[in-house]
Parts: sequence; C-alpha cells; structure tokens
Amino acid sequence: MIFKKIHEAEKFNFAIIKAKLINTEGSVPRNEGTIMLISKKYIFGSIGGGQLEYSVIQQSLNILNNNQNFKERIINIPLGPSIGQCCGGYVQVKLSKHKDGKESFKNEQNINNIKDNLYIFGAGHIGKELSYKFIDLDFNINLIDSRKEYLQVIKNENIINIYAKLPWLLIKSLPKDSFFIILTHSHDYDFKIINEILKINKFKFIGLIGSKTKMKRFKNRFLKLGHNESLIKRIECPIGIKSISSKKPGEIAISIIARILEYRSKLLLNANNEKNIFNFESVNGK
Repeated sequence: MIFKKIHEAEKFNFAIIKAKLINTEGSVPRNEGTIMLISKKYIFGSIGGGQLEYSVIQQSLNILNNNQNFKERIINIPLGPSIGQCCGGYVQVKLSKHKDGKESFKNEQNINNIKDNLYIFGAGHIGKELSYKFIDLDFNINLIDSRKEYLQVIKNENIINIYAKLPWLLIKSLPKDSFFIILTHSHDYDFKIINEILKINKFKFIGLIGSKTKMKRFKNRFLKLGHNESLIKRIECPIGIKSISSKKPGEIAISIIARILEYRSKLLLNANNEKNIFNFESVNGK
C-alpha cells in the first residue's frame, strides 16, 4: 500500500472506502470527525495508526474486493487487548463506499483543515531549515527575504518565496492572526518588521531569534514608540524550547517548530473549552 495525504484523493477516479470516526470515548488516537480514505492501492490520511487503523484498512479492502453492492456500515471498536492496543478508549467508525475521491469529499466541510498562515522573515540557514521542516505540518508557508539569491535556492511547491527589498512594508497587506517568525540578517530589519506587526495589533504568534539582551533593548524601543506592554510581552525571544540549547540550524529549527506547535495546541484547547462552555450555557438557557 502507498500512503498519501488526505487532500490528494480528490484527483483519483476509482472506488474508495471512507472511514470516519463518528463517535469517540476515553483515550483515543484521533478526534471525532477524522477521516481516512482507502482504495485498493492507496491510503489517504489516517485515523490513528496501530491495530485500529490496520483493522479498518483490512475490512475496507475486503469490501472493495468482494462486495460490489456495499453502501455503508458502522463498526464499534474498543481500543483494548482484543485488538492489541491499550489506549482504553472506544471508537465508532462509519465505513461508506464512494465511486471516486471527489465524491468521498462531499459533505466533508473540514476535509482540508484550514491552515494557519506562517511568515518566516529571513531565508538564511535557520529560515531555510524551518521552511522545509514545516512542509508536513498544517501551515501555509511563506518565506520572505530582501536577498533574491537566498530565495532562489529554495525550490518547493509548498513554500511561497517572497522577495521584498523592504520586508516590513509587507506587514499591512498580510492576513491578520498569522504566525510570524523573525530571523533576518539585520537587527534593524527585525525591529522594523516587529514594529509593523505590533501596529496591526492582531497576530497569533511572534517569535524572534536572538538573546534576552536583544529583546530587552527592543522592548525599551517599542515602549518609547508607544506600543502596549502587554503586546510586547507576547514576543518570544529567544524563540524555541528552552531545554534545547543547540547552535545547529537544523536543531534550532526543530526547537522553534516544537514551540509553535505547543503554542498552537494551547490556542486550540482554549478555543474548544470556550466552545464547550458556550454550548453548555446555550443548552441550559444561560
């Protein structure tokens, strides 16, 4: 079998089984609503791996090979010793047959998760490592630099290279609520870029490469310009996981990515908690 990303299924014109988690309880590897698509040759996406996924794939292949009239079925799977897993949870999986990938996407509004916008300022060693390592994550990757020759060596369809002689002038035209990583070759550029981000006053994350001393100096300058201290405190510098002290570009990039994923997970958790509170209050008439 060949494994592919979920969105790639849309272009394939052959029978597909859609496996969708319609109910979950306890400790489970993926959330309710997650889907995986199975064809005779390809697997698109994942519902959590392990014996759970293997069992669903085998049942789906059996349907594709032996049951031409199959429409849909719901299967209940406890994630316990009976299937060789010890998660302790429970999942309910709906299997449905579709003529092709496009049809399997019907009524799946979240089939392509809305990706966060990521803007990496600086295409040097760390910027290059970051842009490539972010490819398999749910981000729209934009790499910005004032040096054309640095961008020209980075060629990947998943990375948008943006040349800007004065990169801070781009900020006003970029989507709000984006993730910003600033690691240019110039402290002056770094300062001007963050100054413009603070002006728009709506961002998800600002990470700056550098030392605590650099951040202290930047903070004093931002305060003199009248920026709100609470916004300035949201700038993370040094950026990355504190327990990783490597000076190697590749390892620094991994540290930065780990921190951003951690930060985004907290944002999603807080958003889900607020949603649950809203739903509870709505049900109870508050």
